[in-house]
Amino acid sequence: MASNIRRIGILVALTAVLLFGVLLVAASYTNVGVTAGIGTEEWSLSTPDLSAVPESVVEDATVMAMELFGDYQEKYGDFTNQLLATYAEAKDKDFVVIFNSGGWGWNVPDRSPGWKSIITGIELELDSLGYDSLLLNYQRTDENLRGVVDEFMEVIDVYPSKAENLACRVEFLTAHIPDLKVIVAGESNGTVISDGAMSILQDNPQVYSIQTGPPFWHKSIMLDRTLVLNDNGMIPDSFSRGEIGTMAWASLKDLIGLPQPERESGRILFFVRAPGHDYRWQYPNVCSQITNFMKQNFGIKPS
Repeated sequence: MASNIRRIGILVALTAVLLFGVLLVAASYTNVGVTAGIGTEEWSLSTPDLSAVPESVVEDATVMAMELFGDYQEKYGDFTNQLLATYAEAKDKDFVVIFNSGGWGWNVPDRSPGWKSIITGIELELDSLGYDSLLLNYQRTDENLRGVVDEFMEVIDVYPSKAENLACRVEFLTAHIPDLKVIVAGESNGTVISDGAMSILQDNPQVYSIQTGPPFWHKSIMLDRTLVLNDNGMIPDSFSRGEIGTMAWASLKDLIGLPQPERESGRILFFVRAPGHDYRWQYPNVCSQITNFMKQNFGIKPS
């Protein structure tokens, strides 16, 4: 009996130490989203030639970084460089499209095949309207345990710091490139941070948002400049509708190897099946709604 009590005590102590460690990590870790280009290959934004960037732009970048990170030198310097590098790439563009992945927030479009097709479709549609665009990926989480803990804590509090971080990047671009328009795009969990950024930027007429498959617990902010899709036109999105039973049954069938119709594809965090949580440019409902949204809001580029 005494031996069992001792073992339970040790287990409780170890659990407490583990939880304390997790809380310390979450409290001390400040994530800075990494913005990288989307093209035939992913590329990272490098430090730009500052001689080609106006002094006022450099000064504003340093002020914004200081406001966000204070004396946290590593994050401060990295954020400043990313702002300036993004500005250098975007200054001659008409549009910047920033993608926020679902899941834990570290996926690139190549790992989000549905949205890879949507991004390509958006780029082609903007091109047909006469616009030149820059496509960027917003990686809000490091692909490690600390990143998972950080993302989990942010989800609980509805992404306050990550939405602010993204909104600051967009605000910086639109302030210094007056004719630029920005589309903040997001899938699944990524719609929450996209929506949070749009809430901060709701008075900025240069910013728009396209979102697919928002989580059922999140109520999207329906702005005139935001398109939210929670149905791919083929089957209702069980994740957006909160159909837990449907997801559980589909996941069980997948686990035991029972065949399922292709139209019921869709997953949450790799292993949970969510029928309908699947958005691709080749789905007529997805393509038509996004295309109409862009035509109505942007039209053909004036000559």
